[in-house]
Amino acid sequence: MARASGPATQELIPGEFQHAASGVHYRVYTEGDAAWLSFERPGDPAVRGTRQLLYFIGSGHRGRTYLFAVDGFVFESPINWYAQKAVWDMAPAFQSVRQIPMTLPALPGCLSCHTSNAQSPAPGTENKYTLPLFAHAGITCERCHGPGAAHANAAGTIVNPAKLSAERRDAICMQCHLEGNVAIEQPGRHLADFRPGENLSDYVHYYLYVDEGAQKLRALGQSEALALSVCKRKSGDAMSCTSCHDPHSSPRAEERVSYYCGKCLACHAEAFAAKHHAKQPDCTSCHMPRTNSADVAHTQATDHRILRLPPLMPLQGVQSSTAAHLVRFPPGPPAQASAQTDNLRDLALAWESLAQNGVAAATSEVEGFLRKAVADKPDDPALLSGLGFVEQQKGATQKARELYERALKIDPTLNDAATNLGVIEAKDGHVERAVHLWQDAFARAPERSAIGMNLARIFCAAAQLDKARQYAARVLEFNPDLPQAKALMRQLNSDSPKCDAR
Repeated sequence: MARASGPATQELIPGEFQHAASGVHYRVYTEGDAAWLSFERPGDPAVRGTRQLLYFIGSGHRGRTYLFAVDGFVFESPINWYAQKAVWDMAPAFQSVRQIPMTLPALPGCLSCHTSNAQSPAPGTENKYTLPLFAHAGITCERCHGPGAAHANAAGTIVNPAKLSAERRDAICMQCHLEGNVAIEQPGRHLADFRPGENLSDYVHYYLYVDEGAQKLRALGQSEALALSVCKRKSGDAMSCTSCHDPHSSPRAEERVSYYCGKCLACHAEAFAAKHHAKQPDCTSCHMPRTNSADVAHTQATDHRILRLPPLMPLQGVQSSTAAHLVRFPPGPPAQASAQTDNLRDLALAWESLAQNGVAAATSEVEGFLRKAVADKPDDPALLSGLGFVEQQKGATQKARELYERALKIDPTLNDAATNLGVIEAKDGHVERAVHLWQDAFARAPERSAIGMNLARIFCAAAQLDKARQYAARVLEFNPDLPQAKALMRQLNSDSPKCDAR
């Protein structure tokens, strides 16, 4: 954990590779006292550039990515180092892209699990930070034991996870080792604000998407997987991550088999082990095998379900159902009036997130949940914006406009609501209003190329060519290989400027 992040120049892994789908050649290298990423597409002089790499994320056990900044907006490198196969390749979201992807925001949730005392993004932005990005490299003692100031204060104390309730003890590990399919931060709360000794569920609720094909092992699903194991089901609160793992040290490679075998024998008894494959002391090779991850290329994850025998075990409580479900994990409190309404908001936003990520079954669920949630919480801007998009997709533009305006009145920094409302206003001929909405949103999220392209085209159509060039150039600053932006810039710089690039 102490090696989970740091300056990019620290133990830089130099390398290069050619991405077949996009034809782009990438190289990671040092020059002077800095680390750099270069990119170019041979034969295409318009696609060539560099980014200074500022930080690394990842200990290198599974892999490593690097971060760079443009005007204070921090992004993940489009390429990652995959340690288990010792190869450079595209980041998980970009395996098949055909253009250079340079707009993957470095989100607070990522930083909170890999760094210590990371900066919070500027209001209204996802990834604009004051540098330096974090106070301490890697994960420090405070992640599990609370603020160090309490330890320094003679009258204070630090958190001892072993003395906490099971829920609060487990929350310390879950803050980074529970991912779920969807994580819904609670109103006014952020995961990065969680402190040891508190309830994680006060900050974020996690949901697992369950259907016939959903039970695939993810690289960061250890908490969910452990909950499926017979060991955990029978042991209950007596078993936790620290039953097998010492957070302060890891066994050396030559000690791993005997170390983890000892952990198994602590519960299953040496006599049992002597009869059970006495010549095979490595319990994990059969019962916790390393399996290809479903969400990260070139990566295997240890199967924490501790299976007696394959195949996959279904989630407890939904074994007989084939319909798609969202299951909260860990389960919430017993149903109460307030818990039910909070759960309704969660489910609406969770289904919306899944639908945006292409889960087909979510599409039919979104509208119903959003309508119920808005009726229950009519002043929740995230819900209003989500329902506004549903209405906009159905062609009910006046209803969508009203919902977006209500959302923006409560939170003027909602970029999705501002962008979508701008589209409605532009189509209705309210160009000045559309431009105002888009300019504010693009200033907060310049990596959203579609907003910048809207502005470039609308100024081009108004024969304000200098402003059109300004916005097209800004798009290309963040997204240098976007075909539409490159085509529009060529047209704007031609002898007979045109505005029909799509």
